[in-house]
Amino acid sequence: MGELSIKIRIGDREYPMKIAADEEEQIRKAGRMVNEQLRQYKDRFGTNDKQDLLAMVAFDAFMEKIEHEAARSDMEEMVSEKLGNLNKLISRAVSPERIV
Repeated sequence: MGELSIKIRIGDREYPMKIAADEEEQIRKAGRMVNEQLRQYKDRFGTNDKQDLLAMVAFDAFMEKIEHEAARSDMEEMVSEKLGNLNKLISRAVSPERIV
């Protein structure tokens, strides 16, 4: 697919972007999510300072990223352990000593 030129509004500013056409939906969704988070923080903390609001959104986004990375790492470790156990079981089942 080709490249698209779009504008994403975050807060009170528009940001022009050149993106791959197949990424448009995700990028627009991300923009909506940032704006929704900005609105929630504005309502919750009663501040209109865009820099503070954007800093809070960025902080939360990175906290969520760290949590997902930790969960993924734990999952990868568990899968690796289970694959190792399966490999041992298969090796025992097909070992020459077991063939009669």
